[in-house]
Amino acid sequence: MSCGIVIEYLSKKRFYKKLLKMLKDLDEKYLITELIEKTTYIEEKLLKEILEDTNKSMLENVNKYKYMTEDYKEYIELWIHEIKLPIAASKMVIENNKNETTKSIAEELDKVENYIEQALFYARSNTVEKDYYIKANKLSDIANESIKRNKNVLIQDKISVELTDLDINVYTDAKWVIFILSQIIQNSTKYMKQEDRRKIEIYAKEKAEKVILYVKDNGVGIPEADLNRVFEKGFTGTNGRLQNKKSTGIGLYLCKKLCTKLQIGIEIESKLKKGTNVKLIFPKGSYMQI
Repeated sequence: MSCGIVIEYLSKKRFYKKLLKMLKDLDEKYLITELIEKTTYIEEKLLKEILEDTNKSMLENVNKYKYMTEDYKEYIELWIHEIKLPIAASKMVIENNKNETTKSIAEELDKVENYIEQALFYARSNTVEKDYYIKANKLSDIANESIKRNKNVLIQDKISVELTDLDINVYTDAKWVIFILSQIIQNSTKYMKQEDRRKIEIYAKEKAEKVILYVKDNGVGIPEADLNRVFEKGFTGTNGRLQNKKSTGIGLYLCKKLCTKLQIGIEIESKLKKGTNVKLIFPKGSYMQI
């Protein structure tokens, strides 16, 4: 009888040792039930049944919250499209009744539109792959459209924009990159020095395996201690606390998230009181992988 107990013990020991190893090797550990082999021992059968029931309950719960998230996302996108109609109507009224008061209202409406666009792209940021179209796009076209979207604030704040060496094609989705570039430009306008000559330079350099788009400003710059955190969600840094108290810390976070989805590199170089240079790095031929 003792021999049978020893054999049963060794068999169970091998079973659980193998189970622990499979669990350790699995990236998606909830799939462990699919790998458990049939067994004659009641405890092992019971364990398999418990794990299967637990997995089923977990998947049902995940699907419930997934449905709720998708439903909320659809509502946000619908609301954003609906809110654009009264904004467009308001702009038409302003266009027909131009004066200093309506000019100020138009400027505020531009800010509202920017926040709405940010909300839309934020809502879609987890499903970029379902809403992009990769093709050759000229950087000059992307830059010009981004500037056009921000022309009012650039004119209002007397910021000049210099475009050079942008006659280069990159393979990407223009819509998403225009948004990313617009966010970078808006960030530059928020942190300009209080001086006469405010300037943003947008230029590109083509290298063997990549194309780099630069957005350089002569603003207040970013403290060295903040540089490693500028892409963190909600991080406003020293400048956000002292100079721009309305900063949300979402713009650069969203840029980084979208760049990662689109396989575009993004880097920031900055010196306090000297300005900031943001780089968008487009790998050549990356569209083949996407």
